[in-house]
This record gives sequence, structure tokens and C-alpha cells, in this order.
Amino acid sequence: MTITTRLFSYFHGKQVGQDPFGNCYFIEKKAKGRRAKRWVIYNGKAEPSKVPAEWHGWLHYTQENPPAKRRPYDWELASIPNMTGTKHAYLPSGHLQKGGNRAPSTSDYEPWQP
Repeated sequence: MTITTRLFSYFHGKQVGQDPFGNCYFIEKKAKGRRAKRWVIYNGKAEPSKVPAEWHGWLHYTQENPPAKRRPYDWELASIPNMTGTKHAYLPSGHLQKGGNRAPSTSDYEPWQP
């Protein structure tokens, strides 16, 4: 993150919260006749998939107030960022990095022959 972003956030923004990934959320201090701008400063690489659902709703003005800290419900899964391009990426059984072998088709598919 650039020094300009940090300075802008310090002078023109007010920090309203932080998520479990360490991302900081800001709201504009003085909104002159319009709704206040909202933004996030990412902890590390700027990866939008690291924004949890409750903060995403607040950033896009779906929710008026920032999300409060609460215990998640038993059925809720923890928010995880997009793992594409990392060693934790999902690779199905027929993927080239897993050998490229997949189970043969069991359907009645017949390719078209010209």
C-alpha cells in the first residue's frame, strides 16, 4: 500500500473496524451532501476475496452500520480467500497437476464423426 493511501485514510477517514484477516475498514469523515465513501485497506496483497461477507455488505451500502463482532452460528463456515494460484488451490481428480487422468465417461455419449 502506498503512503498516499495511508495519509488519505488518516486525514479523511475514520476507521470503523477490522476483520479476522487484518483488513481495516474506513468511512469518510465529512460527506458533504452525499453518503459517505467507504473503503478497505487490505492486510498484505490486495485480494478482494479476503473481504468477509458481512463487511462486503457494509462496503456496498447494503448494511447501514458496520458489522458487530458476534459468535458465528454453528452452521456458518469461516470465510476463506480465493486460493487459486497457491498450493492450497482446489484441483479436481482429472487436473493436469494431479496426473491428468480422469475416470472414463459412463454415459451413452458418442462423439460426432464427420
